[in-house]
Amino acid sequence: MKILLTISCNLDPNSGAAGTTLRLGQEYARLGHEVSFFTYNKLPKTLPDAIKMVTFPELASLHVFNLCYRGKVDVIDSPCGEGWLWSKVLNSFRRIHPLLVTRSHGLENTLHSFNLDEAKKGNLKLSPKYFLYRGSWRLWEEATALRNADLVFLLNRQDAKYATDCLRVEPEKIHVVPNGIPDTFINLPEATLFKSESKSIRIAQIGSYIQRKGIQYTIPALKAILNRFSYVEVSFLGTGCPEAVIYKDFELHLHPRIKVVPQYTLESLPHLLQGHQIKLFAPLNEGFGKVLVESMACGLAPIVSAAAGPLEVVHNGYDAVVVPIGNTIAIEHALEKLITDRTYLEKTRRNAYVTAQNYSWINVANQRLFLYQEMLDRLADQRSTKKIKNTVFIR
Repeated sequence: MKILLTISCNLDPNSGAAGTTLRLGQEYARLGHEVSFFTYNKLPKTLPDAIKMVTFPELASLHVFNLCYRGKVDVIDSPCGEGWLWSKVLNSFRRIHPLLVTRSHGLENTLHSFNLDEAKKGNLKLSPKYFLYRGSWRLWEEATALRNADLVFLLNRQDAKYATDCLRVEPEKIHVVPNGIPDTFINLPEATLFKSESKSIRIAQIGSYIQRKGIQYTIPALKAILNRFSYVEVSFLGTGCPEAVIYKDFELHLHPRIKVVPQYTLESLPHLLQGHQIKLFAPLNEGFGKVLVESMACGLAPIVSAAAGPLEVVHNGYDAVVVPIGNTIAIEHALEKLITDRTYLEKTRRNAYVTAQNYSWINVANQRLFLYQEMLDRLADQRSTKKIKNTVFIR
C-alpha cells in the first residue's frame, strides 16, 4: 500500500501525537509499505506556528489532491480535524478517492466538553482566545472529518460513544485501537526490573505539570505520603517546567527526596525509571496514555484515575489500582496500600509488566493495516457493483 500520514506539527519521536505518527509510519515501512509524511516540516519555515495550525488543512489538501490525481496514494491517514477539506472534496470524486482514514490522539470534542464542565465548576478559566478557534471552528473541523472518513481509529470507548451519539459518526466506521510502545520497552529483563530492592520506595509521576494531569489532587497526596514514610521518594519526569515550580509545592524538608527532570528522551525513560516501583497517573481527562504502558513495561505498578484512556489498558486489582477522578484521599490510600503491602505491590508490578507486552508497535501496526485492507476491499467491491449496475447491456 501507498500510505500518506499527515499531522499538523513537526515530527518528533519524543512527543505524543507526533511520536505516534512517526512510529506508525516506520512500522508500516518495515512491513513493506510505501510511506510518506506531510507535516510542518513541509511548510515554509518562516510561517508562524499559529498560521501553520490554522491553514494546515488547506496547505495539506494541495499535496493530497496532487497525489490523488497522479494515483500515488492508496490510504490517507490524518488526525481528526485535519482531513475535513480533502474529505469533503474527494467524496465528490470517487474515481480518484483513496481510503480516507482519520485517527484520534484524543477527541478534541470530548476534551472541550470536559473543559466546559471544569470551567463551570470554577476549576478552569477559558480565555476568549480559546473560543476563537480551539473551542469553536476546530471542533467543527474534527466532526466533519470524522463523518466524512471511510475509517475512524479512536483510542477509547468513551470517545467512540461520543462520536456516534453526539457527532453522528456511523458506528460501523469506528474502531477502538491502541497506541504502542517502542521495541526497546518490550521484554525488558525481569531479573533487572524485579531484583531485590532496599526498603526504599520510589514513585514516578510522568507528564506535564498541569491541572489536566491532576496535579492539584496528586500533590497533596504525595505530600502526605512523604511526611508519613521517610523511606519514600518521588520523581517528576517530563514536567515541561523548571524544577523550582515543583519544589515550591512541597515543604523544604521534603526536597532531598524529590527528583525533577523537566525533559527527557523516550529512549532514556527505562534508565530513569530504574529503582522505581510505583507509577502515579491520575489525569482528569486522557485519551490513552502511552507513558502509562511504557511505565508498566518498565516494571512499575500503576495507580491510575478512572479516565477513559487508562481504563482501556488496566484492570483494577490486577495490574493497577484505579481511583476515582480528582480524589486526593483515594490516591493517598492507594499509595499507602502499595507501599505497606509489598506482596501486593510486587504482584501488581508483574501483572502490569505482562499487560504491557501486548502493546508493541508491530502489533498495533498490523491491526491497523488489516483494517485498512479490509476497508479497501469493501470499497473496491462497492465500486465494482456500482459500475455493473450502471452498465447498459445491448443484445
